[in-house]
Amino acid sequence: MQLTGAEIVIRSLQEEGVRFVFGYPGGAVLHIYDALFQINQAEPEREIRHVLVRHEQAAVHAADGYARATGEVGVALVTSGPGATNAVTGIATAYMDSIPVVILSGQVPTPVIGEDAFQEVDTVGITRPCVKHNFLVKDVNQLAETIKKAFHIARTGRPGPVLVDIPKDITAQLAEFHYPKTVAMRSYNPVVKGHPGQIRKAAHALLAAKRPMIYTGGGVVLGNAAPELRALVKKLGYPITQTLMGLGAFPGSDKQFLGMPGMHGTYEANMALHHCDVLLAVGARFDDRVVGNVPHFLQEPRTIIHIDVDPSSISKRVPVDIPIVGDVKVVLSDLLAALEALDRRPDEAALTAWWQQIEAWRARNCLAYTPSDTVIKPQFVIEKLWEVTKGEAIVTSDVGQHQMWAAQYYRFDEPRRWLNSGGLGTMGVGLPYAMGAKLAFPEMPVVCVTGEASIQMCIQELSTCKQFRLPIKIVNLNNRYLGMVRQWQELFYSGRYSESYMDSLPDFAALARSYGHVGIRVDRPEAVAPALEAAFTTHKDELVFLDIQVDPRENVYPMIQGGKGLTEMILGSEEL
Repeated sequence: MQLTGAEIVIRSLQEEGVRFVFGYPGGAVLHIYDALFQINQAEPEREIRHVLVRHEQAAVHAADGYARATGEVGVALVTSGPGATNAVTGIATAYMDSIPVVILSGQVPTPVIGEDAFQEVDTVGITRPCVKHNFLVKDVNQLAETIKKAFHIARTGRPGPVLVDIPKDITAQLAEFHYPKTVAMRSYNPVVKGHPGQIRKAAHALLAAKRPMIYTGGGVVLGNAAPELRALVKKLGYPITQTLMGLGAFPGSDKQFLGMPGMHGTYEANMALHHCDVLLAVGARFDDRVVGNVPHFLQEPRTIIHIDVDPSSISKRVPVDIPIVGDVKVVLSDLLAALEALDRRPDEAALTAWWQQIEAWRARNCLAYTPSDTVIKPQFVIEKLWEVTKGEAIVTSDVGQHQMWAAQYYRFDEPRRWLNSGGLGTMGVGLPYAMGAKLAFPEMPVVCVTGEASIQMCIQELSTCKQFRLPIKIVNLNNRYLGMVRQWQELFYSGRYSESYMDSLPDFAALARSYGHVGIRVDRPEAVAPALEAAFTTHKDELVFLDIQVDPRENVYPMIQGGKGLTEMILGSEEL
């Protein structure tokens, strides 16, 4: 049976088990939208639910959030020209954090490509630097196979976004539909199994360590390797730190977890990371926000074991001694087996002394802050949020001070409960991420922690939340500033607050109500807990926007100035 290209697109998505498509229609994709409508009408039991966002950037962010929460491939559908260019920020965000997303973009008809047709841009050229791969389909007979390849590339190896650009005439042409069961690509074969010799070397090095440290990143979450990581950490009894993207793979409430490392990491995590003699890095990339100044980091001699599915990430910034390329879940399982096979235990005396040193660092209590009875402290809000949700919510965040406070004070005990933009640092992701997560897990509480600047980047999605009845809870830490910008201006620009004050803010509670949601303004510390309780009980089935007026002068500590090393932390204002 022959189908149109548009029907082939929808049938291909059905074959991939896609449940949601986040998109915005336009001329170049109208055939696809018509096919979606007709197929859903004819086969409601196989319905692909389309989520109509209010901006294409939010479509990709929501698909990204869905992928982060579920581990499945998120799907976005946008039209040509401005539809595609609006999607670029979302694509780049997913690319930097290695999130599996397939973006279907419309394109002008093939005969007029390159002739500056209405709503034409070179989508393949524009997105090439920020996708794992992209395709321009010029033959309807290759459409199904191309979509199969897109999903395969997006979800395997180091995940990432893949774009398929489809000219409008291709969606109207007819072809037989054969969706491949498998796909073979000669130039793309990600390594899964780690080298056995390297794994044995790693096992020996770990058992010989006097001051061991385990450092994990988003790769453990993306690779669904939390069970193997937890078994390894418990077997060895070693301390562990997890990056912003890795939080939850190992329980945040466990004593072996030292907190997050890096620019806003804990004193104990950074000191242990710097002074260890054997470092096991898993699914992490030693980025600038984690290790800071690389020459400073390399001053201390240590043996570094690095496990990653992407060979280009190994020794990219920091030279390593034992590289292991492979799927982190498989490699950690094999490493556990290698440790079992060795009739040895870690050096207990040395490990005891190392833990004593770590506890001395931990005693500095670097996350302590000065509470107030009159001004709402943002750290206090996150602590109360953790108490009210019992640590069982999916928490999304935007980017800035509120993001760091959420990472520091909300203890994530499970993976895929913390969704934020790490690599690109994209403001505006919090609400669309929450939309994607809530659609994936309607029974789970989903909270978006944001700020008054970030939320306005995609605030139009409050309309989407109303249409699709998404009872997200928005915790807006409103300090009337671009908080992180203001903090740096205070500390390093002699208090010259150039364009960091947010003037003419809306009444967010009233704005939320105008969209049909519940809006609550919170001005006093004693009102924080009752407002949060009400959001999750009285208004359980409604979107609640909590506009919480927090201390405008509060800073995120600890912090490391750009270009400084891990041991050069500023623990509080008294050190300035």
